[in-house]
Amino acid sequence: MTKSLPPLSSAAKSVVVGGFYEHYKKMPYKVLAIARHSETLEELVVYQALYGEGGIWVRPVTMFIESVLIDGHLIPRFKFIKE
Repeated sequence: MTKSLPPLSSAAKSVVVGGFYEHYKKMPYKVLAIARHSETLEELVVYQALYGEGGIWVRPVTMFIESVLIDGHLIPRFKFIKE
């Protein structure tokens, strides 16, 4: 018998799957999915670079949605652009 996964957190639900985002360094990305770590169940954002070789990356949801301090200003690490 398998256990059910816990529901996604509100933080994970705030990330738009299929949405386009801009990293604070001005590079474009598309969110492909929300995944979970197989051992810890940590929520992860799966996203693809829309430049270069189009690498696919994962980052914890908490890091994806956090703000970073740049030149004395708090700005989103990834800014939502459009669906």
